Amino acid sequence: MTCVVPALRFARLTEVPLEELIAHMSDPRLRAHMPLLVGAWGEAEAQAFVVAKEACWARDGLGHWAFLANDRYVGWGGFQKEGKEWDYGLVLRPPDFGLGQRITCAAIEFARSDPRIPFVTFLLPPSRRNLGALHRMGAQAVGRQNHSGAAFLKFRLDTSSRDNNPQRGTS
Repeated sequence: MTCVVPALRFARLTEVPLEELIAHMSDPRLRAHMPLLVGAWGEAEAQAFVVAKEACWARDGLGHWAFLANDRYVGWGGFQKEGKEWDYGLVLRPPDFGLGQRITCAAIEFARSDPRIPFVTFLLPPSRRNLGALHRMGAQAVGRQNHSGAAFLKFRLDTSSRDNNPQRGTS
């Protein structure tokens, strides 16, 4: 049996049709674990989302990407500056949850090669119970944090080790 591994590409959210973002962010399976995702998602919300994420790129030189597998949109995420910390987020379409480890591994390699990012934080809602992947990658629990009125579990991963300086390979 041969397994086909899709080619991953990190793109800008502006490359994704708004209809795909709307359908993705309207999925009730996502909403169950996204306490900041309230109200209906229509064209105005999707457009405001893309504008806000592009503003992070303009301000910080880095932000959230659209993740494409074989040029098909599978989700979004990446690094966003929260104060002095770079927070990593990943929001995949439910049929593509299996790509989470590959995408996160590529993103963390990017962080390790970027001198601006000595560590990465992860904010997860308390409803997320399966935290094994974070522990396996070496992330440490640092407590709880309130963000925009919602409680999150906070983890931190040191990325300052420059022993292995992988090539970025992302756009």
